[in-house]
Amino acid sequence: MKGEANILKKLKDDTQYYGEFGQQFLSNSDIKDLLNNPAEFKKPTEEDKALVVGRYFHQCILEPEKAKEVVHVDVSSRNTKAYKEMIIDHQESLTTLDKPILLLTKEKEEVDEMVRRMKGNFKFFDSIYADGNKFELPAVGNIMGVAFKGKADIVCNDCLIDLKTTSDISKFKWSCNTYNYDSQCYIYQVLFGKPLKFYVIDKQTLLMGKFTPTQAFVDRGREKVSRAVDVYNRFYGEKATEDVLSYYIEEELY
Repeated sequence: MKGEANILKKLKDDTQYYGEFGQQFLSNSDIKDLLNNPAEFKKPTEEDKALVVGRYFHQCILEPEKAKEVVHVDVSSRNTKAYKEMIIDHQESLTTLDKPILLLTKEKEEVDEMVRRMKGNFKFFDSIYADGNKFELPAVGNIMGVAFKGKADIVCNDCLIDLKTTSDISKFKWSCNTYNYDSQCYIYQVLFGKPLKFYVIDKQTLLMGKFTPTQAFVDRGREKVSRAVDVYNRFYGEKATEDVLSYYIEEELY
């Protein structure tokens, strides 16, 4: 449809995807707030080191032209005078956030090594850069009566590939629940009509792994999305019935 094509064209642009235009859609990043603290839903958040490092890692592999433009500071920490001066110098070009974060040169070098390791593995390289693959592709769709958006790292002929970094790859399966990778898996499977796989690298050891979700994993994600949509409809939907300030947690203790 022409209307959807125009929407997807806009969402291809990160400033539109993460900006005001993209806010009309729910995304997996909303699941945490809707399930844990609905009062924080859609509130702006500050960037942190993990976000900046993760974004640079993705850009190096998927959008190298953007990676070349990333500003980095060769200082020991973000508490130094030189770093603070660089923040002031780049304030307008960096972001609209009040407290932007710059990549430290040592962090950039660590990411560069992770990228070299992943690209240097023939199986990973061939999967990521196979003919016909598309990078950073957005999609929108109706999930449980609500408009959702998603942007896939890599769209292959038969699956989606999502790139992740982790502090401990041996605990990645637990991180999937903590960071709602299960709900991401479900949402993307619905939006793109393809199963999603995770390609992961350990930031400490550089050990890599390919993780394929089971149906039980996807079902757990679906259950999370269902609960999140229920909360959204109660407090923020067109027919909202409750004030978000009335929200409270009710659980049984074992």
